[in-house]
Amino acid sequence: MRAPFVIVTAVALLVAACAEPNPTGTPQIKDINVFAAASLTDAFTRVYDEYAKSNARVRFIFNFGSSSTLATQITNGAPADLFASADQANMQKIVDAMLTDGTPTAFATNRLEIAVLPGNPKKISSLADLARSDVILVLAAPTVPAGKYALEALSKTGVSAKPQSQEVDVRAVLNKVSLGEADAGIVYVTDVKSAGGRVTGVAIPEEQQVLARYPIAVVKSSKNAELAHGFMDYVLSPAGQNVLAEFGFSKP
Repeated sequence: MRAPFVIVTAVALLVAACAEPNPTGTPQIKDINVFAAASLTDAFTRVYDEYAKSNARVRFIFNFGSSSTLATQITNGAPADLFASADQANMQKIVDAMLTDGTPTAFATNRLEIAVLPGNPKKISSLADLARSDVILVLAAPTVPAGKYALEALSKTGVSAKPQSQEVDVRAVLNKVSLGEADAGIVYVTDVKSAGGRVTGVAIPEEQQVLARYPIAVVKSSKNAELAHGFMDYVLSPAGQNVLAEFGFSKP
């Protein structure tokens, strides 16, 4: 919680004016609030680690979650400096509310994959298997990009699968599968990669795929817009793109 605003008296101002300057001349650390899709958790954490090597006076505070929730928070006045969405629709909400500083820019794409228990004990090989009565399926909620994409992929194949639960974001889906609380879930290829041996990935054919496009934009109300633009530029740079590729993201 922010400290309450304090009215500074004339005496305090005089003391401050007479005080000696900071002997080290070290600039103040600036906080940048980054609201980013849950699927970017590992990649953006690494991107920040690399960016911070040459920008030590900037500290990033990440708020990872579903893009729909983050967009709602920003339109309701949450103090965000930067927004990275897993779809165009939720970024458009920010644009329509005239809350972006400049035009959003696509910085990555992602594809879907079926996450199953290690070793794939239910022998799931396709989206059609997700409709089997012996398969416990979990999906992200349809208001969440990953949930919306999953339903589109199932629709393409004519599969009518009933999830046991609809989770708040794609990482919640991944966690349910990795903990053995579900047999399968539709997530992104980057999520399966980040999970390591905790899950096994089952590929979805190209004709059944739904491409996720990720846009990024600085929020107009940012108090450190220049620094936020600097991080966005780094994400779009070859160095930032290389880090994203390491986590399974494709170029925009």
